[in-house]
Amino acid sequence: MELPKSVITSWLWRSLPVLLGALGGYAYYYFIGCVSGTCPITGNPWTSTLYGAAMGFFLMPSLRKPTQGS
Repeated sequence: MELPKSVITSWLWRSLPVLLGALGGYAYYYFIGCVSGTCPITGNPWTSTLYGAAMGFFLMPSLRKPTQGS
C-alpha cells in the first residue's frame, strides 16, 4: 500500500518546523551555549535540541495561513 503524494507532502510540511527548531536548538548550544555547563537548557545538547524542537512544534500553528470563512 502506497501513501498518496498529498499525505506525504502534508506530513513533511508539518514536521519541517519541528526539525528546524531542533536544528536551531542545537546550533544555539553549539555556538552560544553555556561555558560552565550549569545552564539547564543550553548546558546540554540534548535538552537544547529538544527545547528547540518543542518551540518549533508549538509555533507551527502560527505559521499556517488563515482560512476564509472561519
